[in-house]
Amino acid sequence: MHKIIEPKILYFGTPVVLISTLNEDGTPNLAPISSAWWLGQSCMLGMSKFSKTVQNLERERECVLNLPSADLVRAVDQLALLTGKTPVPKYKEKMGYRYEPNKFEIAGLHQIHSTLIKPPRVAECPVQLEAVVECVNPIHDPNSSLVAIEVSIQRVHVEDYLLVEGEKNYIDPEKWNPLIMNFCEFFGLSSKLHPSKLVPAFGLPQKIVT
Repeated sequence: MHKIIEPKILYFGTPVVLISTLNEDGTPNLAPISSAWWLGQSCMLGMSKFSKTVQNLERERECVLNLPSADLVRAVDQLALLTGKTPVPKYKEKMGYRYEPNKFEIAGLHQIHSTLIKPPRVAECPVQLEAVVECVNPIHDPNSSLVAIEVSIQRVHVEDYLLVEGEKNYIDPEKWNPLIMNFCEFFGLSSKLHPSKLVPAFGLPQKIVT
């Protein structure tokens, strides 16, 4: 029997993303988010317009979407209450956030150079997506500070062990275990049920620089 409820948040299960951007002085910022979804070769990101990451994206127009596997949950937790913005916004201060300019070090993660853009990749993340900002859209809610940011993927880096044996462009879904945010709690994936008959709505993929 269904009941009408009013949940505080609608996180029914989305992947965690570590977004690396560049600050004004050229130093890297790293922020975890869990509002991200893909369509074709684009990705939509949901964040507060007051965040340092959004300010960096609007200015630099580049980022890397680093996708952590479930075994990196501890590193992601280390970043949860850190901000690259100083002074710390009052609303974040009340939530327990503190300013931290060296997020990679705090999380025990390492930077590696990107190939097409300036922000660094996270070495420990099995999937790294170099991207550029296409547009920033405010949410149609006068009481919301959220924005939806469309980025287009320019280059995809994937660890060898995730690929289907004998293939160079296909990820084996049975090997990829992304970290998932499900109603503000972390999850990995359960075992496969069976192949899907769903056909992607976005049709043929666009060409990606290789």
